[in-house]
Amino acid sequence: MAEDTPTGERTEDASAKRREDFRKKGQVAQSREVQTAAMFTILLLFWIFYIPYFWQDLTELVSSVWASSCEYPVTPPALMQLVLFLFKGLAVIMLPLFAVAMVTGFLATIMQIGWLFTTQPLTPDLNKLDPIKGMAKFVSKKSFVEIIKSLLKVILIGWIAFRTIQGEFDNALVLTDMTMEQILHFLGRTATLIMAKVSGIMIFLAALDYGFVRWEMEEKMKMTKQEQKEEHKDTEGDPHIKSKIRSIQQQMARRRMMAAVPEADVVITNPTRLAIAIKYDNNAMDAPVVLAKGQELVAAKIRKIARENNIPLVENPPVARLLHSKVEIGQTIPDELFKAVAEILAYIYSLKDTQPKP
Repeated sequence: MAEDTPTGERTEDASAKRREDFRKKGQVAQSREVQTAAMFTILLLFWIFYIPYFWQDLTELVSSVWASSCEYPVTPPALMQLVLFLFKGLAVIMLPLFAVAMVTGFLATIMQIGWLFTTQPLTPDLNKLDPIKGMAKFVSKKSFVEIIKSLLKVILIGWIAFRTIQGEFDNALVLTDMTMEQILHFLGRTATLIMAKVSGIMIFLAALDYGFVRWEMEEKMKMTKQEQKEEHKDTEGDPHIKSKIRSIQQQMARRRMMAAVPEADVVITNPTRLAIAIKYDNNAMDAPVVLAKGQELVAAKIRKIARENNIPLVENPPVARLLHSKVEIGQTIPDELFKAVAEILAYIYSLKDTQPKP
């Protein structure tokens, strides 16, 4: 309860409802580092596969422009047409890279938070227009952590790139004696090596960041004991109201039960603690049915109604106990009690047959 935590400290794990409420608001554990690392890694792998086709298409585009360059008059419209031609050609060549990046980013998000569509984060909030609160976000603890993370990432990636280039420095000294194709191959190999190392470190950083984001969200979703109590009350209903409703339902069920007692053929008793009203109609029933049962005050009420309606009372404590514990109201008696109840009913019917007819 709230009294146990005077400061309103959030010590309780989030409930399923609270998690769902956060999710509806778009507040989920999502790491941008995971998306960045996934896009960078997949693009690198795709680039290794795609690079032969890329250079082939780029060579054909440049060759086409170079071969027809003399045919273009040096006028603004002609230059604009040439630029548009180059732009369209490069767009077609780069399209697979953009498509892979978009699909990878989408799948990286789905893997983190699952399928989620909500417009609540887009709902206008006047509180966001408050300049004081807006400035506070720039100097908040979260902003500071994000800046530190970004700086560390840039420094680490820069250091890896520097060490890789430093390791290839001796090979770079002989580039002047190489052909253009060899130079391009060397530069491409070095760039791929740098990107592979950067990809590895980004995956490592993404794993750390995702774990931190998940932990941060769990802490944010935690509840105070008072919040947990209020949620339980909202979800399950006020215990006092539920108790009142249950009491009313029990009273209504008891009235219906008592109204059925006059239809019974016999009431089996304990003799004072239990009372079970039994009815049997051989034309409509396969076995005797329990119309009413109860103990203490309820049993006394059943016996009273039975006497008022001239229903026989039969004392049989063992049968009464078994019927009360094993058979619910409206159910037929079980097979193991059928013989005992049948003997009681037969006795009752024999008494009726011996009574003088009016």
